[in-house]
Amino acid sequence: MRTVPAGFCVVTGLLFLTSCAQKETSAAPTDDPTCNAELSSRPVTASGPVDEETDGVSITEQKGDGARDCAAFQVTNRASEPFTYTVTFAFLSDSGSRVGDTSRTVPSVAAGRTVTGTVGGGEPLLGAQGWSRVRVEKVRSVPVDEAPAPGGPCPSSGLRLYADEGDAAMGLRVVGLHVVNCGPRTQRLTGYPRVSPLGEDHRPVTGLRILHDGSAIASGTGADGPPRPVSLKPGEAAHAGLVWRNTVLSGAAVDIPYVRVWAKPGSAPVMVTPELDLGTTGKLAVGPWKRDTQASRDHGSRPRVTEGRPPADR
Repeated sequence: MRTVPAGFCVVTGLLFLTSCAQKETSAAPTDDPTCNAELSSRPVTASGPVDEETDGVSITEQKGDGARDCAAFQVTNRASEPFTYTVTFAFLSDSGSRVGDTSRTVPSVAAGRTVTGTVGGGEPLLGAQGWSRVRVEKVRSVPVDEAPAPGGPCPSSGLRLYADEGDAAMGLRVVGLHVVNCGPRTQRLTGYPRVSPLGEDHRPVTGLRILHDGSAIASGTGADGPPRPVSLKPGEAAHAGLVWRNTVLSGAAVDIPYVRVWAKPGSAPVMVTPELDLGTTGKLAVGPWKRDTQASRDHGSRPRVTEGRPPADR
C-alpha cells in the first residue's frame, strides 16, 4: 500500500517552491524539464484559478495540447502557522479518464502566504496520447514543526521519525514507523509509541480503540511481541508498526488521514499520513519499538503483511 503516489515528473527529489508576499503569487522554479517553457517561466496572475480550490490548492493555468505540456498551480495557506503540503494531481484525457497521476511536496508555506508551481506530463507513464486536463486529486498538509524527517538536518530532539509507504493484502494494512538516533547522545525508547489519529481538520478522532501489539488485529505482521526497553546509540534505529483492517460490515466506513506520533514521553510529536481506512472496525493496533538489526534491515526493517489470522475480538 502506498500512502503517497510516487511522482513521475520529478523522480529525484521534491519540488522546492518559494514563498511570496501575503495574498500575492510569484512564479517558482520548477525541477520538471518537461514543462512547457512559456507556461513555467511567466507569473500566474491573470484571471485566478481555472479550477475549484481543494483545501487551499487550485489549478491556475493548464495547457494540455500534447504529452510535453504542463499546468500551473497555487497553494494558499489560510492557517495561522506554516504547513508543508503534499498534493496529488490526476492527469485526465479528453474523455475524462485518468491517464496518470503524480504528487508534489510544497514545503514550509508560511501562514497567509501563496506559492505557485508547475506539474508536467512528459513522462512516458502518461503514454503518447498526452493529457487534456489536470485535477487536484488530494491534499495533505502537516504543520512544519511536526513534519516527518526521513532526511535533512537532525531535529532538535535528536530523533528522526517518519513512516514508510506501508503494505496491504486482503483488507489487512501495516504501516511501519521508523526512528533514527541522529543526535550525539544515546536515546532510550520504552514500550510503544504513543499515537493520536487525526481527521482532515487535524483534530483528534474519538471513538477509536487503540490497541497495543499488532497481534490484536492479526498475527504474523512483525508488529507484535512483548515491549522491551530499546537503547539507541548515535546512528542506530528502531521500528514499530501500525496495524488495522478495512473491513466494512454495517454503518459508515471511517477514513483517517493523519496520525500524530510521540516516539517517547516528552518527545516532540511528528505527524505522519498513513491514510487509515479503518472500515467499520473502529480499531488500530500499535506494535512495540524494536531495534533494527542486520536481519531486519535485510528485510526492509519494517512490519509486513503476511497471511496472519485475525485474533479473537478483544
